[in-house]
Amino acid sequence: MASSTCSSSSFSLLLSIALFISFFRPPVLVNGDADLIQRTCKSTKHYDLCVSSLKSDPTSPKADTKGLAAIMVGVGIANATATSSYLSSQVTSINASDMQVLKKVFKECADKYSNSGNSLQSAFQDIAAESYDYAYMHVMAAADYPNACHSAFKRYGALSYPPDLAAREDGLKRICDVVLGIIDLMLADK
Repeated sequence: MASSTCSSSSFSLLLSIALFISFFRPPVLVNGDADLIQRTCKSTKHYDLCVSSLKSDPTSPKADTKGLAAIMVGVGIANATATSSYLSSQVTSINASDMQVLKKVFKECADKYSNSGNSLQSAFQDIAAESYDYAYMHVMAAADYPNACHSAFKRYGALSYPPDLAAREDGLKRICDVVLGIIDLMLADK
């Protein structure tokens, strides 16, 4: 039952992202906008990540800066959701009763990544409403949630922070950095 609810809410989220991106995509590119992705990504901390993420989305060549921000937020939502799912699966795969602490930490981390995804969903809505200050705030929160997960592992000295989770944390923070750079660009143009 929970799996059905999760997949239907994930489907709704992905549908809203697709509708948002297609709604804000300009019908025709004006001359000079062919390099919009490169120009936009130069305003971010992680140029290569920005370019590769945006170029991998088939709607990006027709998107304006706002659409590019929405695409990157979608990348962040996908990352946070995948990490939350990964952590939830780790909770259910641990069987030993002496691993209750580890289960608790994985559950807490799954919740934090879920909260991160929710913050990015709010940022997505803020971008649609051109409330860029609020979008910035929500992206900052989304980038910060993984810190609470990392702290949960530190609270229990016997637990080491899994390298896979550290890589996922770094990936989400980098994606959020890219989104923040694009939002800064939109705020400067406002």
